[in-house]
Amino acid sequence: MPSRMIEIDGTRWQVYPSGYVTQYDGDEFGLIFVTGTGDARTVRVTRYSPRGERGREAALAVLSDADVRVLFASSQSSERSPEAGYAS
Repeated sequence: MPSRMIEIDGTRWQVYPSGYVTQYDGDEFGLIFVTGTGDARTVRVTRYSPRGERGREAALAVLSDADVRVLFASSQSSERSPEAGYAS
């Protein structure tokens, strides 16, 4: 899956579109932010509604770095996120 790299507050984050499908598929997508590896790995997740492109990869590609930073600010820990594999 295509990704992009962004630096936020001195930390480099890899950003991926989520493959998780909700009832709002096509109108709402998830983004996964990952930094570090192994036990030092941190994963954050957010959802957003793209304004133009409707494909996950294309919608991520057209976001500006400023837009990605805003989405990161609204992200939350992945501990209970279905996008990151959580199952109840």
